[in-house]
Amino acid sequence: MSHKLRVGVIMGGRSGEHEVSIISGESVIESLDKNKYEVIPIGITKSGKWIADNVLNELKSGNNKELVEKILTPDPTNHELVALDDQNMANLGLDVVFPVLHGTYGEDGAIQGLFELANIPYVGSGVLGSSVAMDKVTMKKVVIWHGIEQVAFKSLLKNEWLNDKESNIKQIEKELTYPVFVKPANLGSSVGINKVKSKDELAKAIDIAFEFDRKIIIEQGLEDIKEIECAVLGNDEPRASLPGEIIPGDEFYSYQDKYIDGKSKNEIPAKLDEKVIKEIQGIAIKTFKALDLSGMARVDFFLTKDNKVILNEVNTIPGFTKISMYSKLWQASGLEYSDLLDELITLAIDRNKAKNELNTSYKPKTDWYK
Repeated sequence: MSHKLRVGVIMGGRSGEHEVSIISGESVIESLDKNKYEVIPIGITKSGKWIADNVLNELKSGNNKELVEKILTPDPTNHELVALDDQNMANLGLDVVFPVLHGTYGEDGAIQGLFELANIPYVGSGVLGSSVAMDKVTMKKVVIWHGIEQVAFKSLLKNEWLNDKESNIKQIEKELTYPVFVKPANLGSSVGINKVKSKDELAKAIDIAFEFDRKIIIEQGLEDIKEIECAVLGNDEPRASLPGEIIPGDEFYSYQDKYIDGKSKNEIPAKLDEKVIKEIQGIAIKTFKALDLSGMARVDFFLTKDNKVILNEVNTIPGFTKISMYSKLWQASGLEYSDLLDELITLAIDRNKAKNELNTSYKPKTDWYK
């Protein structure tokens, strides 16, 4: 009997997207082929505690004070979850990690750094790609260099705002016109985002965004546009799915619209000209490569009435249920959910293998350094 891969599915986390992550993680756990994988659910509580016992129930209840805490050791020779306070509990060895952590500490390169130290294969982008893509301001600065079109924007730090609110409002109004969108720089799922139509609304929206991040971004709003999303899959030779269209049930695709009211609609695939589809796919792949991403990403666009394609955001760990946009885009492109999970795990193992084939030491041919 062949060895089953032990896959640690990590969910929860210290993020405003904690609850969304649990939903995604539950879907991945349910859909991984149990004939191929031994699935190890791993939860991270809102306080940052790692748990591996009765994970889904405990994360949902939030009552995990008595649970045995575990950690993933950074020792590259020991891919185990180690119990911190119970010597009789067996440690859990892992072959690959599937993080389904949305937002801070999960999608921003933080936990990816731990996986790199442990030298354990993991699904998704590495430290650099994750951190750059997560920060909306840094991401935009990188893709500008690659000639990828996007909306006008202005970034703002919390201390700059608190030092002189009126001057900052004047500068925003000088550079941008209403409506604008105010967003935390490092958060997803539309958490902390507001559409602002006047000066009276601007200060309040900025204060709300600063509740979630020390850096925010104010973006020029566009009217009469389509919101298009495209899924990308691969490592150094990625491919793009057919694009889909989000039809918001509100003024924009808000957290309320995504997860509570459910008024938004999806059109998959989007009804677009073949030329526009090819352009969207090409820019999605170009963005993926520009940010040095791997595994997966969902690239979001605006499409104007005259078919101008404008990059909006990049999500390196997008919502991952069977009915999430990322998985549905691949299904429409001929790749079923369980096969998508298989490919992501294979990509993770391949990337780790390639990295381990690199030299990690160097001996000069001469003693020039003495």
